[in-house]
Amino acid sequence: MTYVNITFSVNGSDVSSSVLVRQSLADFLREDQRLTGTHLGCEHGVCGACTVLVDGRAVRSCLMLAVQADGTSITTIEGLTNADGSLSPLQQAFMDNHGFQCAFCAPGFLLTAKELIDKGSPLDRDHMRAELSGNLCRCTGYESILNSMEAAIAAAPSGGQP
Repeated sequence: MTYVNITFSVNGSDVSSSVLVRQSLADFLREDQRLTGTHLGCEHGVCGACTVLVDGRAVRSCLMLAVQADGTSITTIEGLTNADGSLSPLQQAFMDNHGFQCAFCAPGFLLTAKELIDKGSPLDRDHMRAELSGNLCRCTGYESILNSMEAAIAAAPSGGQP
């Protein structure tokens, strides 16, 4: 077995580790870093439950190798909370608008929404639907997720982050 040393930031903390060259980023985050909010659903990149932000871009961590994350900055669902442990405005908007039921899909929707809002481009409902279409939810029917995103966009300060 071949291992490689990698260093990157996860939720603002520097991480250095020796990883198996074929270990997925999802498995590394869940097993080695104990960040179990990164959910594994299909493990084929279809469901979106394993989504994390890598340098601000939403990626499927089940399709990315941990070695590919060397030198990057990663944000997982755990990294969205405020420093005091309270919910971020984005998370609060989803909670207030019943964006989730079982919340298995939450990492994918929240982190994809964060990327979209951080880009600052105007988001109408059709655009949100298209951008979020890579995430599957079996509970909500998606309308509450769209309502949550609209609330998060409305609450975000101009040019600020949700």
